[in-house]
Amino acid sequence: MILSQDIHQVFGGVVPELASRAHLQVVGSVVRRALGEAGTSFRELDGIAVTAGPGLVGALLVGLMYGKTAAFSLGIPFIGVNHLEGHLFAPTLEDDALEPPFTALLVSGGHTMLLDVPAWGTYQLIGRTLDDAAGEAFDKVATLLGLGYPGGAAIERLAATGRPGRFRFPRPMLQELGSDGPNRYAFSFSGLKTAVLRAVRASGDLERDRADLARSFQDAAVEVLVEKTAAATEALGYPTVVIGGGVACNHALATAMRERLAGIARVSVASPRLNTDNAAMIAAAGAWRLARGERSGWELEPRDDLPLPGLLTSTGSRG
Repeated sequence: MILSQDIHQVFGGVVPELASRAHLQVVGSVVRRALGEAGTSFRELDGIAVTAGPGLVGALLVGLMYGKTAAFSLGIPFIGVNHLEGHLFAPTLEDDALEPPFTALLVSGGHTMLLDVPAWGTYQLIGRTLDDAAGEAFDKVATLLGLGYPGGAAIERLAATGRPGRFRFPRPMLQELGSDGPNRYAFSFSGLKTAVLRAVRASGDLERDRADLARSFQDAAVEVLVEKTAAATEALGYPTVVIGGGVACNHALATAMRERLAGIARVSVASPRLNTDNAAMIAAAGAWRLARGERSGWELEPRDDLPLPGLLTSTGSRG
């Protein structure tokens, strides 16, 4: 059961107030339909997992209160789940062999993170974006090219028809891989967005150049994501890479990652329906934590900056 909020397309981005109201209006019917499609009922549930953050607090609050109320009335446990951890668990719904250790690249509209995952629940931050997230860059470039919102899928479709290399955009911070500095595995996309903006303004015929611009932008973003992830994976010596988050829907990213790591590590990516924010991935992460005996208290509140549980921010001596 999937329900999208198309109203945000009109505004070129998510409007928090509208998102919260839409959640409130449909949460009950969405849950009932999901239970019906699954052939189960509230009385058959062993527990309830709900997203506690990070994200828009208003929308999170709707889901959290609904989950708390349902769990309390049924007398079953509930667990608040970090939605980034949900992205890590998403591939397990289709990849039965997926187990740590692995390197994880989380790429979405709000986050770009490279993680060392030695075990479920233990996450070592290797690198993150210093400014814009990869997904945000895709959306902003799509707007510059007149492709609407959200822009990731539109960029990929258009890029498939573009000529590679016609526009040479920078590969931000890729040169840092040759150093042992703190930004070796860091990302930055603001400069890439600016380069595209300048190219769009300099274009004498945007209709002619649009596909080539999309291709050159995507190639630049993908190369940085792939090379940083590959370098970290080789340094860690792990046999698996997980790509999660909305940008993981990009087929060019997954293909390039597999080609780069052929013979080195396998790449696990969930199907698009499980890479965008969804309840199934939250259930997977929640089920793992509930099975460990973890529970959330009724006082749990949503947080827009909820940290990934078990996250260690020091990069230590690795890499």
